[in-house]
Amino acid sequence: MNQAAKYFSEDYFTARTRFRLATEKAGGRLYPIPLDATGPGSEELTVDIGWFGSDRPRKVLLHTSGLHGVEAFAGSAIQLQLLDDLPRPSDDAALILVHVLNPYGMAWLRRFNENNVDLNRNFLGTEDYAGAHEKYPELDLFLNPQSPPSLDFYLLRVGWLILRHGFDAVKQAIAGGQYEYPKGLFFGGKQLEDGPAKFQEFLAQLLSSAEQVITIDVHTGLGKFGEDTLLVENKDYVALRAKFGDRIAPNEPDKGPAYRVRGAMISIFGRVCPNAEVMAVAQEFGTYRPLSVLHALREENRWHHYSGTLDHPTKQNLKNAFCPNDDVWRLRVLERGRELLNQAAHTVLEARKK
Repeated sequence: MNQAAKYFSEDYFTARTRFRLATEKAGGRLYPIPLDATGPGSEELTVDIGWFGSDRPRKVLLHTSGLHGVEAFAGSAIQLQLLDDLPRPSDDAALILVHVLNPYGMAWLRRFNENNVDLNRNFLGTEDYAGAHEKYPELDLFLNPQSPPSLDFYLLRVGWLILRHGFDAVKQAIAGGQYEYPKGLFFGGKQLEDGPAKFQEFLAQLLSSAEQVITIDVHTGLGKFGEDTLLVENKDYVALRAKFGDRIAPNEPDKGPAYRVRGAMISIFGRVCPNAEVMAVAQEFGTYRPLSVLHALREENRWHHYSGTLDHPTKQNLKNAFCPNDDVWRLRVLERGRELLNQAAHTVLEARKK
């Protein structure tokens, strides 16, 4: 079995079983968080957390996967690979692996959750769950047609929008998040969702003593095929570039593939560990061209609101858009995922091999 097949799972339930067994084998504590949503066969869905090291850590490395559901295949594989060769934290540190923050999305092959919510637009805190980019209403009929998937001159229509408004403006209007179109793409919700609320509560209970936290959140879809970009907040750019090298890039639309969002998960860390210095890295692995990825999202969303069954081609197309069935791509994910985690473990945890 090659390395890609060894760690990449075919579906959510296989990935969850493998993660639980590997966590137990590696001597970790497993915390499953059950959610209200269910899988395609009415199965229970859980966010599974593997915890290694101190119960009340001063230093923390937190690695998360699957905030965007169907993007979870890469992050899950990185975590399974790490569990085969686990660094051991120092006595005052903890390594925390959060396996699939949006299990509904992974199980149903969706980027969004059971309420069509993009969870990385859902952590608003005290902000109102309201608003949309000024151009989103004009784009809504194109992005979210109330009909089953069909050939409807997608490339011509999106090309006209880009010609009219400019690529960056269209990208920001679509992907930045919106709170007014519940069936639309990149909907941020109307309240904190079940999964995010339970995850935030879990961290608040166990990370109150933390003084230094580095988070790595794995995503796929943005950037060049098989290459990763490490997106960070401007305030952390210099410090993290010194630690992790020239792949560190500021999370700014004019300096890379990113876009500005409201309600990103990074915002919770000031609430759950108020005494900690927190630096967050989004490890983003590129797949296909942005317009191809958007088309896959658009067609799956049409199918979801028309019927939603798992056996439709739009489901596999979306999976392939975010997890290409390509060994070269998958091996690159494993290589870079391992490299970044090892750097972080030695830097943050003063870790040693078992």
